[in-house]
Order: sequence, then structure tokens, then C-alpha cells
Amino acid sequence: MNHEQVADRVLKYVGRDNLIAAAHCATRLRLVVKDEKKIDQKGLDTDDDVKGTFSINGQYQIIIGPGDVDKVYDFLIQKTGLKTVTPDDLKNLATNGKKANPIMAFVKLLSDIFVPLIPALVAGGLLMALNNVLTSPNLFGAQSVVQMYPGMKGVAELINLLASAPFTFMPVLIGFSATKRFGGNPYLGAAIGMAMVMPALVNGYDVANVMAAGKMTYWNVFGLKVAQAGYQGQVLPVLAVAWILATIEKWLHKHMPATLDFIFTPLLAVIVTGLLTFIGVGPIMRIVSDGLTNGIVWMYNATGFVGTAIFGTFYSPIVITGLHQSFPAIETQLLTNIAKTGGDFFFPIASMANAAQGAACLAVFFLSKDKKQKGLASSAGLSALLGITEPAIFGVNLKLRYPFICAMIASGIASIFIGIFHVLSSALGAAGIIGFISFPPKYYLPFFISILISIALGFTLTYLYGIKFDKVTTAKPVEKADNDTVAVADELIAAPVSGELIQLKDVNDQVFSAEIMGKGAAIKPTDNNVYAVADGTVTVAYATKHAYGIKTNDGAEVLIHLGIDTVDLKGQYFTSNVKQGDTVKKGDLLGTFDIEKIQTAGYDPTVMIVVTNTMSYGDVDKLNKTDVKSGDDIVALTELAANYSAAANV
Repeated sequence: MNHEQVADRVLKYVGRDNLIAAAHCATRLRLVVKDEKKIDQKGLDTDDDVKGTFSINGQYQIIIGPGDVDKVYDFLIQKTGLKTVTPDDLKNLATNGKKANPIMAFVKLLSDIFVPLIPALVAGGLLMALNNVLTSPNLFGAQSVVQMYPGMKGVAELINLLASAPFTFMPVLIGFSATKRFGGNPYLGAAIGMAMVMPALVNGYDVANVMAAGKMTYWNVFGLKVAQAGYQGQVLPVLAVAWILATIEKWLHKHMPATLDFIFTPLLAVIVTGLLTFIGVGPIMRIVSDGLTNGIVWMYNATGFVGTAIFGTFYSPIVITGLHQSFPAIETQLLTNIAKTGGDFFFPIASMANAAQGAACLAVFFLSKDKKQKGLASSAGLSALLGITEPAIFGVNLKLRYPFICAMIASGIASIFIGIFHVLSSALGAAGIIGFISFPPKYYLPFFISILISIALGFTLTYLYGIKFDKVTTAKPVEKADNDTVAVADELIAAPVSGELIQLKDVNDQVFSAEIMGKGAAIKPTDNNVYAVADGTVTVAYATKHAYGIKTNDGAEVLIHLGIDTVDLKGQYFTSNVKQGDTVKKGDLLGTFDIEKIQTAGYDPTVMIVVTNTMSYGDVDKLNKTDVKSGDDIVALTELAANYSAAANV
């Protein structure tokens, strides 16, 4: 890459007079401009050295890549005479020094609390769906599977037990996650959650009936009658209690003498929070929570298929804003009160939207004549059909615009049928064509009818529009030097940290989740130490210490990115033992980062491991592991298929 020429082209596309300020992180130029409409978006989209663009929070971001973005930035500053600023300064400039949008801040808060709970909810929900299959009559015959095969009764009961556990003890899960997010001890949060669902209390699902019958039992606490009511199926009361607990605990840590802190801070935090919970906070928030649930159900019943059509049309734009991250909190409330609500109407509509975006993306595959775009459209389209839409939306559909709009129309029409048939899910799951397993069997047929409409319309509208108006994009052919086309040898990339290995597509950053920078894996870390993933040379070692680049001896270019948006921390909570150009061995300590303090500061510490020269390989695959230790192999790299052809013919 000729960094000066890239800087010149970026200035040409953005407009020298349109540029107000610029900063950069490990992978992207972050710009504040006067008018984004004046940007030559087509020029950026077809530039071989630009890996993608997007706009967020007043910043226009251009993805260049690790090891190159800082050099391009230096030329950009040199040619414009702009003052060098940090990403944090740029954020303040982009928002005119204002605080973050309170709505988006609240959405991020809910996302941080509920996204970690989704695996437990999905597992419980899918087990519930399996139990429905075993116990529902008229599915495989007049009798249920359990009635036809009585020996399956015990299996069904065990499955039902496992399915019910996450929902019955939901306050424990929320208490842990929310207290951790608010900066308190998550285990104290779990303890308060347990207290709220103790068997000695009246079950939360029966509180209204017991109160109406006048059979509620009470404690006498300082002369007050305190109902012995449980909080099964409740969400908002637990969130409020977790915030109170964390606030009290943090205050006590600051004011309690060190010799007494370890013993008395947990004691006082729990007893004060417990009293507040059952005396006032819990009952008040139960009323608010029930009112919110009843309001949502009323809105769904009142608007019918018109409401589902509107929601289905605009679901994908909501995904772009990130507001959909707040939906799990509402869906959890609907699912934990399924006897009252009937189920979750968000999930089937999300399935329609995702399927439509996937179908539109596949239409681009058939329309496009560009190999790179065809490859992205095929993989992203299939991914969206299965419920993961970021690659399709951000990588294909939004860039061309018309596939995204055609998919919106298709989703809206399909969601009309969701409303007409009153399709409601009984669990969370993969919102796509396989989403039927999250529904009671009676909804299988209408679900399949609706999703087939979504796919057919999404594909047909996009394809016909592309043909009629010649909207097929053909990117410029990429000229590469001979050494750029040489595939690197097979190798394995190790984990830089210990923790839970997850899909790169599951991280909460659209650049990484859409695999714009390349394929790889991610880790939710449990260890503060960061180690070299292979033998090689350090190509990137930023002053902010939040990212490292290593070119392995076998040729892989690996980016290790510590946390999301942690460049804003300016190196706080990070240390580094290496500099650019250093030679490292697999397992060498690159540096450290304080996970707990990073989380307390409000940042996601997830570590991304990305092979930025993915296109040099036939396959870049995450290994099938969950819990890993630093040094364990996590990503397998396979040579381009062309390099095996000679061997195959021997």
C-alpha cells in the first residue's frame, strides 16, 4: 500500500474543505466532517485500499487496517495541517461536547446486561420447544409422542425441568449480570436475586391471585406490613435492586476502613438492599413492570397486523441504530409471563426481517459480476438467513441501498401474515429460517408461510430492481504484485488470552462482527495477560496499548484488539512489553490489561483475534472450542485451494 497516495485519495473523496478533524484507532480513520453528503461514497466503495466505511455518533469512519491506518493518518495530517487529536477528543468534537444520547446510553446499558444472558435463555427456550414437540398432540398423530411412547415421559419431564430453570430463576441471572454492569460484586447481585425467588415466598406468578384472595402472608418489619411475595418472572424490579446494591456497595468501599471493608461492606450492602427490596422498591417496580408488559400486549392486540407490518418494515433500520439491543429485556419479560402474554412477537418479526435481508443479499450474488462482491454476498446472505445479518446489512445491502430497501418492503409484507396468524414464539433462538424450533408446533405452518413470503419477495424485488435499473456494481479489478498472490502455509493461531472463545460475528462491534477486517475469533477474557499468538514480528504496537499486530513467520497477519472502543482509554489500564519491529515467540508476554477496571469504566473487554490477510487463505476457521487458555490453538488457516491442485493430481 502506498500510504501517501491513499491519504490523497481519501482527501479527494472526503473533500479537503469538508474535513474538520481526524483521529485514528487500530484499524480506522475517524473523521468529523461538515457535510457527509459531500463525500464521494462511490469512490471510497471502489477503492482497493479502503475496506469499508460507516458513520456513527457524528464520526465518519474509514476502515484502512492495522499497520497502515497510522501511516495514512500521518500523511493526512501533514497534507491538511489539521491538529492531531485523540479519538476521545474527536468524540467530544463530533458531539459538540455533549453527553452521549441518553436513549442510546440506556440501550447500551440493557445490551450489556441482557446479551450475556441470551445463551441461557436460548438454551431454556429451545428445550421448552423440544418439550412441546414431545408433549403436544396432533403433531405426529392424534396422540403426543409421550402418549404414544410412555417410556419418554421421564425424558420429557427432565427436559421441562431444564427448560424452566432459567426463567424460574431469572432474577438470579439478572442480579448477577446487572450488578456486574453497575460496578458491584456480581455474586452479591446473585445472592439478592436468590432472595427474591426463595421457596418460602409466595411464587411471583401467583402473587396477584393470592393478593386478590386475601391470603398473602406478611412480615412485621419496624411496624410495617411487608408482603412475603416472590419475584419470579420479573425483570424491572431486579434491575432496580441491582443498581441500588451496586451503588451502596461502591459507597461503602470508599468510606469503610480497610480493616472492616472485607467483612462489613457485603453484610451492610445486602441487608440494606434486602430491606429496601421487599419494603418498597420491589412492590413499586412490580407495578411498573406489570404495567409495561400489559401495555406492550395491549399495543400488539390493538394494532394487529398493521402494527406487525410497520414493525417488520422498520426492524432492519432499527438494527442499524443498535436500538434492537434493548429488545431482549422486553422479550424476557414477555417470555417469563407467557401465560399472560401468550409469547414473544418480537422474535417472529425479527425472523422475517433477517430472512428478507439474506434473500436480498443472495439476489446481489446473482446480479453481481464482481468476484469479490459475489463471494461476500453468498456467505453473508446465507448467514442472514440463519439469523446473523450484520455481514449482509453492512457489507452488501446498505452499500447498494436498494437491496436493503427491497428487504424492508418484503419484511413488512411478511409480517402482515405474522400478525394475521398471531404467531408468537415461546423462546429465544436464531431469528431466521431455523427459528421455527422456538415456536409451539401450532405456529409451524404459518411461520413457514410467512418466512417463504419474506424470502421470495426479498429476492424477487431486489433482483428485478437490479435488472431493470442496471444497479449491478462492478468493482475495479485489483492489480496485485506476484508476491501478493502467493498463499501462506497452513498454520494455527493461538489464543492471546484465557477465557470463553466465541464467534467473531457475535462481538458488539459492526466492523469486527461483519468481518470487514477479516475472519478470526473472539474471546471473553478471564486473564489480564496478553501473549503472542505465534512466532513472528510485531507490526503494530500502539501507544494506547490496546491493539497489537503480528506477522507470523508463516505469513499470517494477525490483529489482536483488546476490547471495544478502548482506544478512548488512552492507554489507561493497559501495559505493553513490546514495540513495533520486535521479534516474538509464541507465548511471549506482549502486555497486560485490567479487565475489571475496563468494565467498570463502561467498556466491553472482549478480545478480537483477526487474520487481516484473510483473502490469502482458502479458509480461516475458528476451532470448535469453548473455554480456552492462552496458548491454545483457536484459529486454523488453510492454503488457497489452487495450491492443492498440483498435489491432488499427483
